[in-house]
Amino acid sequence: MSQNHKVTFRFADGASRAIDVGDDQNVLDVALAADVPLMHQCRSGSCSSCVAHLVDGRAATRAGASSTLLASEYAAGQRLLCVTQAQGDCTFELPYGSEEGGVVPTEAHAFVNAVEPIASNVVKLSLELADGQWLSFKPGQFVQVEVPGVGQLRSYSPVSTEADLPQLDLLIRLLPEGVMSSWLSKQAKVDDVVKLKGPYGAFFLREKRRAPHIFVAGGTGLAPVLSMIDRIRQLGGRKPPMLLSFGCATSDALFYLDELELRRQWLPGLDVRICVDREPGSCYHNGSPVSALRAEDVSDPDTVAYLCGPQGMIDAATARLIELGVAPGNVFSEQFVPSN
Repeated sequence: MSQNHKVTFRFADGASRAIDVGDDQNVLDVALAADVPLMHQCRSGSCSSCVAHLVDGRAATRAGASSTLLASEYAAGQRLLCVTQAQGDCTFELPYGSEEGGVVPTEAHAFVNAVEPIASNVVKLSLELADGQWLSFKPGQFVQVEVPGVGQLRSYSPVSTEADLPQLDLLIRLLPEGVMSSWLSKQAKVDDVVKLKGPYGAFFLREKRRAPHIFVAGGTGLAPVLSMIDRIRQLGGRKPPMLLSFGCATSDALFYLDELELRRQWLPGLDVRICVDREPGSCYHNGSPVSALRAEDVSDPDTVAYLCGPQGMIDAATARLIELGVAPGNVFSEQFVPSN
């Protein structure tokens, strides 16, 4: 016989909600049915949108369910609510406010303005929302794009900001035989119609934090990070000191270098480090974006960090930043999840 447990959700803005969840029920499903404003997307454990931190009690991943969480993240209390069952009364902390969690993704149609190669394996897809359409998002969040003629969905974080709408720019890495890559390379043309849905994700700029910011980006992980930096530039008041460590495997894979130089000129407090991992003779930093981080980069205990890129880079950057003195709760990340 199923037993009910009290599950409490504490949001970053101080709001709190408590619900009863049976020990054989999915925590996310019950919470959404009770109108608890939780971020979510896939509902199958294959993304990290519904991640929460278990701070009290017991809750475990449902037997047989898959999860993108690493064993170390699970041991530290991270849970994906879509595949979690309560094993007693428990409390979860959410890395966002209740109002942010209550945003409902919307659908919109957009026209292709341009498909522009910007590196050996990266293109910029420029879209423009159709008249009467709108799609809000916070810098760092992602949207789902339906590949025309195929119906499959792919997720990308805009490199632009909401202030740029109805223009929406996406940076997309080309993959051999990839569904989106094939469409972009062989079929996409100006004025094609693309269906979008969003926003999704708990990875976004916390605008009220004015402590120093560190951004670590690998490849097209630069897109959400650059959106965050541009949003900080748009905000009024004094800008926090910022460090961006960005890298690719080879120099021909680098992109947006002119755009980064512009940001350096616009924001005197922005330090940009360009890294190349596999070219020792390059004029750029020899190594990964993580290896470019230095002890003197963290002098303020309130420093906040945003990481986006491959999981290995995120793991290494998280460990390095915590070693340098960044509080674990001030490290936010978005990993690349391979398409099925």
